[in-house]
Amino acid sequence: MTDSRGYTAWFHCFAGTAGDMTMASLVHAGADPFAVAAIVAGLPVEDYALSFNPVLRCGLAATKAVVVVHDSFGHEVAPRWADGDDDGHDHGHDHGHDHDHDHDHGHDHTHDGPHRPYRVVREIIEQADLPVRVRDRALRTFRLLAEVEGAMHGMRADDVEFHEVGSVDAIVDVVGTCAALEVLGIDRVVCSPITVGQGTVHAAHGEIPNPAPAVVELLARRGAPSRGIADRKELATPTGVALMMALADEFGPMPAMTVHRVGYGAGTADIPGRPNVVQVVIGAEEQPDLAPEPGQPAQLLEVNVDDATGEVIAHTIAALLAAGAHDAWATPIVMKKGRPAHTVHVLCDPAIAGAVGALLLSESGSLGMRGTTVRRWPQRRDDLVVYLQGLPIRVKRAPGRVKPEHDDAVNAARTLGLPLREVLARAAQLAGDSPSAER
Repeated sequence: MTDSRGYTAWFHCFAGTAGDMTMASLVHAGADPFAVAAIVAGLPVEDYALSFNPVLRCGLAATKAVVVVHDSFGHEVAPRWADGDDDGHDHGHDHGHDHDHDHDHGHDHTHDGPHRPYRVVREIIEQADLPVRVRDRALRTFRLLAEVEGAMHGMRADDVEFHEVGSVDAIVDVVGTCAALEVLGIDRVVCSPITVGQGTVHAAHGEIPNPAPAVVELLARRGAPSRGIADRKELATPTGVALMMALADEFGPMPAMTVHRVGYGAGTADIPGRPNVVQVVIGAEEQPDLAPEPGQPAQLLEVNVDDATGEVIAHTIAALLAAGAHDAWATPIVMKKGRPAHTVHVLCDPAIAGAVGALLLSESGSLGMRGTTVRRWPQRRDDLVVYLQGLPIRVKRAPGRVKPEHDDAVNAARTLGLPLREVLARAAQLAGDSPSAER
């Protein structure tokens, strides 16, 4: 799945979420671990090892991501237990706090000790040799974390000091997740409601609520759905939640799609009765029906004339518009014996087709008329008036387009002694800046 076709990844966070679990779920779903590691290697950080190991969680096959960080002497920092030999002392890494043994997924990481300010983490990612979308997604994630932490502590995002969130293993989790999305060609991310625990967790500053304040703030930023269960473990970590909040295009159930892959990313703890995994389902979403809305019915009336002057045709068009037609116009044609001629067209509401048709015949002098029932899809537009040095100019404004009324602009140009093109440009600018009907 590395072709140019865009895929959707739906993350099912029924047991919570964490950065390493998210990355591992994508590798289990088919992201080449060597390709992921090669992208992560573009970070200007050293002395770490990244591996992906097959494990079972509550009997379900899954992948466990392991990041080991070494000190300058090549020793593991705070060595950890091997997977499958969980001693119950699960120390969460990516929530920005030091938790005791009873409160997290059990993420198998070691730490590089010193915390990093957000600006340093940002510089690490900005200076990295990463694909553009990987860099953008990772920066968006850390920016969101910094904004939330800054709001919680009453400081600017740039001044936030990350603790475990700024450690090498947490940076690898975020960048590795973004790399795996890129390897799989994921263009769109959808996230289920996120499961959180209850009670309290022990942090460096004392007991704090579970879910952690940063998790709740992150959920609130997007108005994302969540659900709590009676479990005192920290089921959702700030890094895992930040990834979902920063990357998800939508929250809710699995979208309608053709499923291609499924993967499970494991936490360290094997919790009885519930697989401690993040599930990801990858596939191609069903394309929505691109047929336009039914539109409005309209009547198209036409006549061919070969004996009307240009002035008569222009007058006919003006009269049709004055009578309430949606639009009127003429196209040059060649009739029998090579005679040059015009077709005069008028588009109108069916309710006034009789009156408009009679006017078309009388003004054009044609001996016959034809008609077709069509549908129209008018774009939403505003009719407003702007004032250029006190002179009113009517303007039609639609998404992506502003059109001043020609006659009003001509009058203003003549009165002010300005070129018409300058009046048109200034009126369009006034209309583009105006939030209301007049200025």
